Amino acid sequence: MDLFAKFQDNKGPLGQYSNFAHGYFTFPKLEGELGPRMKFRGKEVIVWSLNSYLGLANHPEVRKVDADAARDWGMAYPMGARIMSGETKYHEQLEAELASFVHKEKALLLNFGYQGVVSIIDTLLVRRDVVVYDKDCHACIYDGIRLHLGKRFPFEHNDIESFEKQLKKAAVVAEETGGGILVISEGVFGMQGEQGILKEIVALKDKYNFRLFVDDAHGFGTLGATGAGAGEEQGVQDEIDLYFSTFAKSMASIGAFVAGDQGIIDTLRYNLRSQIFAKSLPMPFVIGNLKRLELLRKNPELKEKLWKNVNMLQNGLREKGFNLGNTTSCVTPVFLSGSPFEAANLVLDLRENHNIFCSVVIYPVVPKDVILLRLIPTAAHSEEDIRRTIEAFGAVSGKLKAGEYEKEVDVSTIF
Repeated sequence: MDLFAKFQDNKGPLGQYSNFAHGYFTFPKLEGELGPRMKFRGKEVIVWSLNSYLGLANHPEVRKVDADAARDWGMAYPMGARIMSGETKYHEQLEAELASFVHKEKALLLNFGYQGVVSIIDTLLVRRDVVVYDKDCHACIYDGIRLHLGKRFPFEHNDIESFEKQLKKAAVVAEETGGGILVISEGVFGMQGEQGILKEIVALKDKYNFRLFVDDAHGFGTLGATGAGAGEEQGVQDEIDLYFSTFAKSMASIGAFVAGDQGIIDTLRYNLRSQIFAKSLPMPFVIGNLKRLELLRKNPELKEKLWKNVNMLQNGLREKGFNLGNTTSCVTPVFLSGSPFEAANLVLDLRENHNIFCSVVIYPVVPKDVILLRLIPTAAHSEEDIRRTIEAFGAVSGKLKAGEYEKEVDVSTIF
């Protein structure tokens, strides 16, 4: 059998829609300078799909530092993996400042968030170890866990009873194998916007012997008194053994880091395959991320403006009767009922008739017959952006309830 034959009639749950979705619903092109208003197919739209929470993507100081660093260093420097020839004092400086910012002893800079998480999990676990994880964890966590050859115990999302039930099973296995237990959760779950139950999880540390790894991509810079994330917000930052975040959200950049006690960070530094066998993060990203972190630390008004916008948007949508689930973060999910075609027609209406661009999520990312519209408010959005968006959502919700979107998508109106 030809290896590719299996894809002939089965392009996957999302790929099946590619004949009409590509270029519009999937892989759309937003053009112009990054910000709350951009061009989509030649028309200005209000954009709710960019994770630049603090508005740093197009911040003038950031743009200048990025440009100066590219001019001064080029994109190649330093060459080679850090362990061989790619180390600089600026990489070390960024790690030290990140560790201090999230209240940890040491930090390790990573080239990318996704591959970093996969490699961290792969490095931490051997066959005799056991992993316990929230069922709604990000795909990068699932891919890391898939590499694990030992036992895995998923618990129901943010369910402390389910967590302890699975933890008990894990403890029995670990006792039998002589291994350890790794618990994985997220600071903020990126689709639903709920914070992980970190406080409840760490309360069981005295009863069970486990280490906690938290992916806080959406909490870093947005939660906590200083912006140190969900652990700080819940008062348990010290109990997180490994704290991870990407730069792709609040920092609006490339790269990631993991932080913890010196011993485990040094171990990861010498064993993390995704870093040992990869080129060092280029200098413009390192210098640029130092500037972004400085702005995070010294400009608390950015986070204040972000939360002003978050509250205005979420309160306004709830007042209109929308179901935002249990979000306790900036992530603003709008849950609606309908088929994939209804979702496509609704989004088409939002974009073409209301100039609103937000992400739509359908099965298999969410259950069947659920439409999830995910909005990411930022510090750069204006009150007018928010008011217009709330009005637009009210209009399309009424049409959805009236069944006006129950039809095939007319691709001739798109392409």
